[in-house]
Amino acid sequence: MHHRHLLPNEVDLLLDEESGFGVQPLREHVRACEACTARLAEARAVVVALSEVPLLSPRVGLADRVMSQVPVFVPWHVSARDAVRRWMPTQPAARALAATIVAVAGSLITGLTLWIATRGDLLSAFTGLVGDRVTSTVSDAAGDAVVSLFGPQVILAVQQLGPVGIALATGGFVVASIATVFGLRLIATSSRARS
Repeated sequence: MHHRHLLPNEVDLLLDEESGFGVQPLREHVRACEACTARLAEARAVVVALSEVPLLSPRVGLADRVMSQVPVFVPWHVSARDAVRRWMPTQPAARALAATIVAVAGSLITGLTLWIATRGDLLSAFTGLVGDRVTSTVSDAAGDAVVSLFGPQVILAVQQLGPVGIALATGGFVVASIATVFGLRLIATSSRARS
């Protein structure tokens, strides 16, 4: 009936002495096939040998030692809840005081946020002033760095040429850098080819 040998799960079915729809054809195949008969006999010998092995019980605390080395994933909401529980007082009066403090602080922060949001013109004026100060400080520092690295002539040239001159100078620098890299690579490969 079967033109193939038994699969491992089919051998397991016969070892467990299952009785079901597809087990009878497997038994008939084992009776007709010497290779499968030998394989089933080997599997039965392994089962008998395993049943004779003494049962060993691990030392006390093995599970704790193993689990202490296993990284356990804790979802963010569980760790947040545990952190809040650690910080929450245990007595009812202390809990009420903590809840009151949190409510007052939350109300103050919410009120301050709403006040700032309704005063958008003041906020934009303040951020504009701060932004102008930061921009001028950064540009002064960058100018000082360029002067200290390349000299005052570069600043004068940039001021005279403007953005187009800066773009041309940057492009020339990039092209010269690429040409230098390819030239060095060509020299290195030609020296390797000679040796």
